[in-house]
Amino acid sequence: MRVPFRHAVFLAALALLSACKEDVAQTFKPQEMTPETLGHYCQMNLLEHPGPKAQVFLEGNAAPLFFSQVRDAVAYTRAPEQVAPIVAVYVNDMGAAGATWEEPGKGNWIAADKAFYVVGSARQGGMGAPETVPFSNRERAAAFALVEGGRVLVLADITDAMVLTPVETGAVPEPDDADYLGRLRALPHPAGE
Repeated sequence: MRVPFRHAVFLAALALLSACKEDVAQTFKPQEMTPETLGHYCQMNLLEHPGPKAQVFLEGNAAPLFFSQVRDAVAYTRAPEQVAPIVAVYVNDMGAAGATWEEPGKGNWIAADKAFYVVGSARQGGMGAPETVPFSNRERAAAFALVEGGRVLVLADITDAMVLTPVETGAVPEPDDADYLGRLRALPHPAGE
């Protein structure tokens, strides 16, 4: 079988180009929050909300998804509809020097799988739900739990129910929300339904 010269040159060039492709390993370093940083779920400015934050890097994306609560980020990683490969998750170290509930700090991001978490404390996160409070040090986490309540767990010991179960806030629903089902029932229905 004889291959025309043009085809042979094209195939040789294609082989050379594919051999030149270099796989570049992406590094996912934690990003600092800015006044423009928005929470993935709430789409609100994160700097306006208290408590620790989290960021999740997905494969193929250089920018992380930020979360206004660490609990929300853990829930995101476990949600059945989340199918994109997660390559890194970082959380604020609430035991770091200068970290406060109002300002969790800059440059104090730690890998989520290395953190110790206080679950079930009296503290609420930026969106008003119970927070999963991260620390880089077990002793600091235990000291926080002694004051605020809760127990110290590693990420693998936090159950799905702890982060995926809806939270009852006890808030009185707005009048528009309270009669929502009634308004739905009042809508006209197609014949036969």
